[in-house]
Amino acid sequence: MKTELVTKAYEVAKERYAAIGVDTEKVLEQMQNFHLSMHCWQADDVAGFENQGGSLTGGIQVNGNYPGKARNIDELRTDILYAKSLIPGTHRLNLHEIYGDFGGKYVDRDQCEVEHFQSWIDWGKENNTLLDFNSTSFSHAKSGDLSLANPDKGIRDFWIEHSKRCRAISEAIGKAQGDPCIMNTWVHDGSKDLTVNRLMYRELLKDSLDQIFAQKYDNMKDCVESKVFGIGLESYTVGSNDFYTAYAAKNNMMITLDTGHFHPTESVADKVSAMLLFVPELMLHVSRPVRWDSDHVTIMDDPTMDLFSEIVRAGALDRVHYGLDYFDGTLNRIGAYVIGSRAAQKCMLRALLEPLATLRKYELEDKKFQRLALLEECKNMPWNAVYDEFCVRNNVPVGEEYLAAVEKYEAEVTSKR
Repeated sequence: MKTELVTKAYEVAKERYAAIGVDTEKVLEQMQNFHLSMHCWQADDVAGFENQGGSLTGGIQVNGNYPGKARNIDELRTDILYAKSLIPGTHRLNLHEIYGDFGGKYVDRDQCEVEHFQSWIDWGKENNTLLDFNSTSFSHAKSGDLSLANPDKGIRDFWIEHSKRCRAISEAIGKAQGDPCIMNTWVHDGSKDLTVNRLMYRELLKDSLDQIFAQKYDNMKDCVESKVFGIGLESYTVGSNDFYTAYAAKNNMMITLDTGHFHPTESVADKVSAMLLFVPELMLHVSRPVRWDSDHVTIMDDPTMDLFSEIVRAGALDRVHYGLDYFDGTLNRIGAYVIGSRAAQKCMLRALLEPLATLRKYELEDKKFQRLALLEECKNMPWNAVYDEFCVRNNVPVGEEYLAAVEKYEAEVTSKR
């Protein structure tokens, strides 16, 4: 698309938004400070470099076998950098522990060290990419149905040690990059069928977490994540939303809201203002659940737009961190990165372009008609012209132009794997 056409459309959009009290230049500045934490596991279908060829467990699964997935750390890094080159702005990368640079050796999860992620730290510095981190409880011989809530002390201690080491790695990453590394703790623990020991498992999980978080760090931030259920663990989840909401509030720590980890009709957007009254910050894992936690590629659907609107309306831009979490093996994986990342950005952009002061004035004056009318008209405003300008200013393809770039990379790189 010719730059002059984008510029002309943007100038018209700028005037349209100014007429309703919105400064698009300010919004574009805010968008430059909107950093997604891209998930490394989209590039290889959550395989990692520890147990290649092993099955994915822990109640999660990837569908599809589209050719060209990353097979090693070099291919994964190359794919991620190429995807980033098609997304405006600067973004972080979210690692799972199984993506360590193990040098072809088997390193069990209670033996992981900072050295296994030193090359990631160096890579991040070289490529202007800050790193986040996750412990990994699934796809291991000791995973089973229970990890941190396991009554077997040996197994539970194994996962406690793993989690402690992941926090130490996160601290080292944060110190090296000069920006806190956010480490998420999610475990799959649950039961396929009825259980008569709900309280016991939750007591064990709480005790495990207390041990894990006992060590205080200055260069990393912890967050905890709930889930409704996983495949094969349908009847009971130890780390439910109630459990982790209470734990995070009691311990003044961040909680992770994964948009696929709630009941299908439950509003994650509504949780933002409720939780921010009791926890310091939120971490998002933005996904697209289709009837369950299916981890479809993020798009501009109503739940995602509502979520970002609530963050802006709550004035919480500096208290929310934005991660992506989906893994779809049925389509081009680079394309999946770009679609989901751009969709999240568009949702944030639309939220920032809302004439919030006017809408709030209408609401406080009990002008229900005016409020609803303006909300509806905002849907028709030329927000897409502002996003196109954002792409131009960041020297990335505008609109559908990135399709050809993804296809070219597939023809020249991923199709040859």
